[in-house]
Amino acid sequence: MKNMCLLGLLLVLVIAGEVNGARECGRANPDMEAIKLAHCASAARDEKASVSGSCCAAVRKLGQNPKCLCAVMLSNTAKASGVRPEIAMTIPKRCNIADRPVGYQCGAYTLP
Repeated sequence: MKNMCLLGLLLVLVIAGEVNGARECGRANPDMEAIKLAHCASAARDEKASVSGSCCAAVRKLGQNPKCLCAVMLSNTAKASGVRPEIAMTIPKRCNIADRPVGYQCGAYTLP
């Protein structure tokens, strides 16, 4: 039941989504893109959690557009899911993505 409530909340946030953020991800809404990173949930809450291959693949794809990756990591959906931005920002490094945008300023955070 708890998961259903969380899913319902996430859907409401996606539907209500921030219109201003949509331009960072082209036509896609950052809240919709955040759902694609569901595989990263535990890694975005706990820096000691392992990062799955599917998470790394999704981050690698989104990371091709640092503005979008940033908007997703700071999205309402990510916040509602318990994502800790300071930990989420470490995922590209933890995935050993060589061409990650090191030093990219994402809100109050910097990608390592």
